[in-house]
Amino acid sequence: MKLSICNEMFEGWSLAKTFRYVKQLGYDGIEIAPFTIAGSVEKVSKEKRNEIRKEANENKLEVVGTHWVLVTTDKNLNLFNKTGETNKEAINYLKEVVKFTGEIGGKIVVFGSPKQRSVPSREIFNQAWNSAVLAFKEIGDFAKNEGVTVCIEPLSREQTNFINNVREANRFIGEVNHENIKLILDVRSMCDEKRPFNDIIAEGKRNLKHFHSNDCNGYIPGSGSANYKQIVQGLLEVGYSGYLSVEVFDFKPDPETIATKSLENLRKFLKSFGT
Repeated sequence: MKLSICNEMFEGWSLAKTFRYVKQLGYDGIEIAPFTIAGSVEKVSKEKRNEIRKEANENKLEVVGTHWVLVTTDKNLNLFNKTGETNKEAINYLKEVVKFTGEIGGKIVVFGSPKQRSVPSREIFNQAWNSAVLAFKEIGDFAKNEGVTVCIEPLSREQTNFINNVREANRFIGEVNHENIKLILDVRSMCDEKRPFNDIIAEGKRNLKHFHSNDCNGYIPGSGSANYKQIVQGLLEVGYSGYLSVEVFDFKPDPETIATKSLENLRKFLKSFGT
């Protein structure tokens, strides 16, 4: 397993500075939130995209992919409208994110964005589900052409009402039935399932493509109540060989402390299993 970190915690840093620092610490990759670069991905020029890819290559750092993909400062994007149909604007924007991800060298798009994907009411939930299945078949076709995999992220019930656990994610991915639509698991949201982490991972085995490392408190891996022995054991048992990507939601005291301690802890957890 390789280790990466999400870039939004490095507030005020240039991407070049972030890439250099992350590589110097010993991370293998970086995961990028597009809103940290521009108000929307359409505003990121071809030259800037090439620059990001070049900067990563020069630092021997892999751009793992993108996340927080429906968060923009230019648009108010929501996956669903009031009738439960998917919004064409949101679907088209996701395609733009997929294209952006491929052009900066990324292979993964994390579909989290909890507020933007929530269903407006329970009465239209089934309609919303079915509409999303059709939309993600379309997105899957687009992603395949770009060499990118879109990963559905089950998120805790406090964040969204659409896909809250691995069982629902597997069902959705199964109905989409596309090789470029897969699963990401996130430790903080796994905590909401209130069952052994290795059981959740085992249930997601057939679709698991990416993994977000944090803790039940949304902070540094190992800083809360998450059982990382179960987590690492579970990942090894299913033969997971992708990234553990650090994503925290509290940026205190500073990015240096978070990045350093997260790397130390993850290395310790992996070393305890001889990896």
